[in-house]
Amino acid sequence: MSNRPPVPAPRRRTVLRGSLLASAAAAAHSAFAVAPAFALSGRPDAAWGVQVGDVTASSALVWVRSDRPALMRVETSASPSFRRARTWHGPLIGSLTDFTGTTALHGLPPGEQIHYRVTLSDPHDPRRTGRPVYGTFRTAPAGRRDGVRFLWSGDIAGQGWGINPDIGGYRVYDEMRRLDPDFFLCSGDTVYADGVLEAAVTLPDGRVWRNVTTPEKSKVAETLDEYRGNFRYNLLDANLRAFNAQVPSIVQWDDHEVRNNWYPGQILDDVRYTEKNVDLLAARSTRAFREYFPVSTLRGPSPERRMHRVVRHGPLLDVFVLDMRSYRDANSPNRQPDDTTGILGSGQLAWLKRELSRSRAVWKVIAADMPLGLVVPDGATDYEAVAQGDPGAPLGRELQIADLLRYIKHRRITGTVWLTADVHYTSAQHYSPERAAFKDFAPFWEFVSGPLAAGGFPANALDGTFGPDRVFVRAPDRANVSPMESPQFFGQVDIDGGSGELTVRLRAQGGSVLFSKVLQPGRTGQ
Repeated sequence: MSNRPPVPAPRRRTVLRGSLLASAAAAAHSAFAVAPAFALSGRPDAAWGVQVGDVTASSALVWVRSDRPALMRVETSASPSFRRARTWHGPLIGSLTDFTGTTALHGLPPGEQIHYRVTLSDPHDPRRTGRPVYGTFRTAPAGRRDGVRFLWSGDIAGQGWGINPDIGGYRVYDEMRRLDPDFFLCSGDTVYADGVLEAAVTLPDGRVWRNVTTPEKSKVAETLDEYRGNFRYNLLDANLRAFNAQVPSIVQWDDHEVRNNWYPGQILDDVRYTEKNVDLLAARSTRAFREYFPVSTLRGPSPERRMHRVVRHGPLLDVFVLDMRSYRDANSPNRQPDDTTGILGSGQLAWLKRELSRSRAVWKVIAADMPLGLVVPDGATDYEAVAQGDPGAPLGRELQIADLLRYIKHRRITGTVWLTADVHYTSAQHYSPERAAFKDFAPFWEFVSGPLAAGGFPANALDGTFGPDRVFVRAPDRANVSPMESPQFFGQVDIDGGSGELTVRLRAQGGSVLFSKVLQPGRTGQ
């Protein structure tokens, strides 16, 4: 693994792309190699790479993991030569955080390429330092001139498909990195803590899928250390480490960070688990998630920590990151005539309404970890997401979404677009009151992408309550199709700085654009 990522020089994306692609090979060699041993014995090793999260016009969070106790230091500069570097003294990294650490950067210049390097040193002798690890990112612009590009997807190492050395590991990350996005929105299922990985799986056509395996991936996660091991697993992939060094992320969770289809208060009857209390499992996963991802709202005092947040990316874009897992009611037939808890909880719903009203961004991307009008079953009688297949008036969790959509319409909030993953195929749905049982809302689009490195599944049925029209879909015709049999999917969003137009492209691994849609700014529905 090269410690120095591809380093863009000028700020303009059109100039950046050439230099980034030219140095791609230096950033990611063996895609399946375990993070290598450090050559300087006895000094801290940052071979798990670096990450940057929740970048704004003036701030960012830089993450690293050491192999032992260490002091974290971050240097930033406008130049890859690190002339006139600014130094940030980070935390003392130790076992309480599984040797991970995050340093907050503030007062950064807007719309600039920031080069950074992280150096770890011996707490007892700061002169004993490890080899620096390099990264780069762009701060959000203060104006509209340069526009915005970001990618989104989710669902990583699921359904028994992990890092396969025979196909070069998670190659999709290298493909996404080459598109040079401003950031990546990871829409949940960042790990599969309930997904065991076998060393080899025979495919229907007789080929064999081989997984890199670790002890923590040999059983479902229950202990804190097992959850930590699941979050470490994906970082064994060199493509992902190179991607992290160049592309900042906005990360949310869904269910598989804890276990499939979980909800607060659930008591498991799954024989694989000796710990049956899901709230305890969720607390352990939350701690590991907070240790392994740089998320701004998970850094404060414990009572104030939360997943949902707004990440502001200049005048063109606000990203509203939802948590459709932590505050939901129990999965059920989902036909109750009253439901004040819903899938968001009353507090998060009030927060979302308030923040949407305050937003002055041209586009307001609502990052949902589950789809709205797609029917997602949980067993024979219960439902996991918002819809339940009844095309009539809103029931159950649909009541809360109806309330939100009504609010958006009546407040004349423009530029809302819903992005999600979860269902392991890619599609575009247009929701319109003309087709809906519930009519008091403005038309909007929902785009689905994923999986990024997991099994593909057939398309889910639609629920007609909010009038979805599936304009495009690409999905396998059978369940749990491996990444060797079906391409992985991710989405690309470009916002033009001049016109303000937002273009969504649904992409398949291998370079193809499957579907695109251009949306015009300043409209309450389109």
